[in-house]
Amino acid sequence: MKAVLFDFDYTLGDSTEGIIACLSYGLEKLGFPAAGREEMRKTIGLSLGPSLYRLTGCDDEATAREFTRLFMEKADEVMVDAARFLPGAVELLRDLKSAGVKTAIVTTKAAYRIRAILQKQGIPELVDVVVGSDRVTQEKPHPEPALLALRELGAAAGEALYVGDSVVDARCAQAAGIAFVGVLNGTTTREELEAYPHLTVTRDLIDLDGFLFKEWDRLCPEAAIS
Repeated sequence: MKAVLFDFDYTLGDSTEGIIACLSYGLEKLGFPAAGREEMRKTIGLSLGPSLYRLTGCDDEATAREFTRLFMEKADEVMVDAARFLPGAVELLRDLKSAGVKTAIVTTKAAYRIRAILQKQGIPELVDVVVGSDRVTQEKPHPEPALLALRELGAAAGEALYVGDSVVDARCAQAAGIAFVGVLNGTTTREELEAYPHLTVTRDLIDLDGFLFKEWDRLCPEAAIS
């Protein structure tokens, strides 16, 4: 295996408080009713147009563009400071780096924001490639972000693994032809993830680390991590 692609929110990291602040700001500025915290949490991982539709039922393209602008305006203030890495994330990235496996973050966040989060945490060297919404014409679940990450990592789909917490990630991996591993850090259930092609669904990143370094060679000996 040459590469592992990760989603960010609820896979490697948690930006819940920042995302809720940005969603709330956009809804308020556009005159929509306030949404509940759990409603907003369930949109994490979606691009902003679908998030707006999920929260309000509005599918007007001009309104979605303005909502995106407002979200990004607030995100510039709060997102980097609000983001944190989940337990086991930094250790897993270090283990992969030590094993010579390249890594990418494939996210609906802007790539520059992920880079700022990595820099703030003092670990920019642990992620080789970041593909965000600002670098593609079509966001997940379209395969474009994952395929761009593969090209920049110099890996074929059959030499990579995609790790994510949501149906959006599972669909993206399937469309790109990349083996998928689910992780239960977010709001998506095991049953929802297992409805898509997958190698396994792990409880958290600590379990994922164990899968990659203890079970991968048994399941996929031709692509074992050395």
